[in-house]
Amino acid sequence: MSFKFIDLFAGIGGIRLGFESQGGTCVFSSEWDKYAQRTYEANFGEKPHGDITSIDPHSIPDHDVLLGGFPCQAFSIIGKMQGFEDTRGTLFFSIAEILRAKKPKAFMLENVKQLKSHDNGNTFKVILKTLEGLGYHVHHTVLNALDFGVPQKRERTFIVGFRDDAKAFRFPKGKRSFSLASILEEDSDVDKGYFVTDAIRRSRIKHLKKHAPFPSIWHQNVSGNISPLPYSCALRAGASYNYLLVNGIRRPTERELLRLQGFPESFKIVVSYAQLRRQAGNSVAVPVVAAVAKQVVMALNGKESTQKIARKDHKAA
Repeated sequence: MSFKFIDLFAGIGGIRLGFESQGGTCVFSSEWDKYAQRTYEANFGEKPHGDITSIDPHSIPDHDVLLGGFPCQAFSIIGKMQGFEDTRGTLFFSIAEILRAKKPKAFMLENVKQLKSHDNGNTFKVILKTLEGLGYHVHHTVLNALDFGVPQKRERTFIVGFRDDAKAFRFPKGKRSFSLASILEEDSDVDKGYFVTDAIRRSRIKHLKKHAPFPSIWHQNVSGNISPLPYSCALRAGASYNYLLVNGIRRPTERELLRLQGFPESFKIVVSYAQLRRQAGNSVAVPVVAAVAKQVVMALNGKESTQKIARKDHKAA
């Protein structure tokens, strides 16, 4: 099935890659950060439009699927639970306006795991009420990148909606199978500038919580304790440079950061290390999005999810 989609809060295009892999064509993109725009343009041949709040929803091209990894800025909810009206002043409101104006067949939104618990769950209730009030049948879950072949523990909330009641839709289950070694570069090939000082190395060893497997990514938590794991903890845009260290001795390279999010080897790096760290931390795990996209496309085609078929076969047996 060929379909058209729009890519809102596009970042560097991780969500776009996932839906392109399932036959989709992007007809509009929006991203306000100039460095992310630079990376996006280098890889997709188009510069995203800027601030979505200044774009008339009716001017956006017609599309089948709306996509958006909208920022998790604080929502101003005063407890009235009025749905659409309660989202005014938030970036989610821009998504809702476009859905109301363009009425695409489906949408997929992505956000942090904690979205569901923000403001004691009130934020999420308003989001769901808004989407349902716009005529969509809504599904939501939390998916972990570790279950989709990526060596990164990255749990994210996914919200999918259809104008028609796509009862066949099921979120992908995934299977935990990943290899950290396969995405790491040889230390001998890594520039010395990525390696930490002896003092930092000694400090990391001093605060180790357990024996370190090899290879591993050493994660420093807020208490200063170090956890060496056979995968990476979630990349974060604003984390310190030494938040994650490969085998406790060096920072991940730009290419390794992209690999931790499942980006292809052909993805071009055109910004500084500092900017790439931010971009990777703000991005999505591409294989997770691709798996969700596959289920969305199947539902739009009226086909039963392989997840559902498998359960039926199991019961029949």
